[in-house]
Amino acid sequence: MASAQKTKDSDSEFQALDACHQQIAAHLARLDALCNHLAAQGVDAHAQAEAGAIESFFTGTSQAHHLEEETRVFPALLASSDEALVATVRMLQQDHGWIEEDWLAIAPQLRAVAAGYSWFDPDELRHAITVFLDLCREHIQLEESIIYPEAKAIAAKLARRRATLPPLRFTAAAPSSS
Repeated sequence: MASAQKTKDSDSEFQALDACHQQIAAHLARLDALCNHLAAQGVDAHAQAEAGAIESFFTGTSQAHHLEEETRVFPALLASSDEALVATVRMLQQDHGWIEEDWLAIAPQLRAVAAGYSWFDPDELRHAITVFLDLCREHIQLEESIIYPEAKAIAAKLARRRATLPPLRFTAAAPSSS
């Protein structure tokens, strides 16, 4: 029973991570569209609303998602004897740092657009957003094609192993550590 619950928890955890990737992809598309809109229309009410929503998402949800991967998905993979897998996870960890650094350059400009300012350099913003979009999309593709399947397999293997173990039994006469 406990093993079935662990497997269900692991499945729902990965479903949540996958759903977050879908949200990130949708916000990346919105960011790309916003960049095009700014080039064509400048800062208007639509750009302000989109910039605010996109900035809020990437500053909150996306950062929390990376923390979740770093603490819940990557550790088991880093313990693997598969050197290529460990190298891929290390690269993704480095990507998280680059994504954060890129975001820190973009976020103030989006906050300015959300506030109605147009002091940003459109070409510089387009370049920064293009780099961010490419890195995030490649990162997600690598996680979904290699990392998540490997992590799911490890979680399933651990759940099967736990299912074969007898339940722990505690007795009143157990020695105290104090």
